[in-house]
Amino acid sequence: MARQCRVTEPLLRALRELRSGFSPHSKAEVQSVLEGGAGSIVSFRVLRELHTLLRERGSDIYLHELLDGSEIYIPVVELPKRNPELVARLEKIKAKLANEEYKRITKNVTSKSGRLGTLSDFGREVRPLKKVIITIFNFLVTIAAAFACTYIGTQYIFTESAARVLSSVIVASLVGLAELYVLVRTMEGQLGEL
Repeated sequence: MARQCRVTEPLLRALRELRSGFSPHSKAEVQSVLEGGAGSIVSFRVLRELHTLLRERGSDIYLHELLDGSEIYIPVVELPKRNPELVARLEKIKAKLANEEYKRITKNVTSKSGRLGTLSDFGREVRPLKKVIITIFNFLVTIAAAFACTYIGTQYIFTESAARVLSSVIVASLVGLAELYVLVRTMEGQLGEL
């Protein structure tokens, strides 16, 4: 935060005229500013005292007129030199983290340049197809078993074959729809985990 400003000629004249009215701890700073001349730096505390003195004396000069043309002085902050050992450690850590991130991203990428692939690669590629085939086979067996059980079970209820087939188709359709619902929910859950 700025606490100082550069002095202009009108401000210097006012400080010369009112130098005797300043408090003892501000007189030394006023004296150094007067010795430094225009362009030297004065604190806002001295400017507040100057403003108070001007009001007490009933001066027709206002503080903003004295500050016209002056600029706020902001000291240049020098950043401390960084420790070379710390910089070297930080660079090592950054390189290590970048390498770990690269390995994490590329862990499931295999290069297939110049070779046909190993048996484990083939097994990895066939495994999802095997799951799909087993799921479809299970679906068809479930529907066929529901149809057969209903057809055999309805022989005690219906004497006609058309009624038995119709009731078997209805039950097999309901079981198929339930099986599809469970299958879709399972696949949705597996896709959500990816």
